[in-house]
Amino acid sequence: MDSYQKMTRNRGLCLLVLILAAGVVACDGDSRRPESLSVGDAWRSFEGSWNASGTRQTLHLGPDQQASTIRVGGNLSLTDGNSAVLGFRADAIAYSDEHSMIGRAVWTDERGDQVFSELKGEKVGTGNHVTGTIIGGTGRYARATGEYEFQWQYVIAAEEGAVQGRAVGLKGRVRRESIEEVPGSASGQHP
Repeated sequence: MDSYQKMTRNRGLCLLVLILAAGVVACDGDSRRPESLSVGDAWRSFEGSWNASGTRQTLHLGPDQQASTIRVGGNLSLTDGNSAVLGFRADAIAYSDEHSMIGRAVWTDERGDQVFSELKGEKVGTGNHVTGTIIGGTGRYARATGEYEFQWQYVIAAEEGAVQGRAVGLKGRVRRESIEEVPGSASGQHP
């Protein structure tokens, strides 16, 4: 690996900490950060793209109703608006009927650290709005909280079997709770 690749990789790791482990001092020591954001409540905005493929199984409940389970996975790229892009493997499973969708997602980085989130939205379909609530993670994403949203767009949607799609307009914000905010934790101790 040449020095440029090492520098690019290190820059990406710093950006990852900035975006998803908010509450930690920024890697580049950026003094432009608003003073009103303290270490415990520093929100970081992000944007991204997610391309996913997987399977859908549908249960027909008469002529006008159906329920489906969807399991998809693919590449998730995030940025905070700078030129560095961070990559994750994003997997999601959801239940959708004629009224709504609920699900869960896991984002895994190159080190194996994960971000967990809950998904809610309109029934799964092209153009429908989905919101995600970040509920924690492992490793450097432990105690992460936040939210994100996107529009789902099918690229291929067979009645049964294979599906491919993408998240359009994915954007959100994240922070890492301070130890004092974690229920049941003593000051100065990590859960």
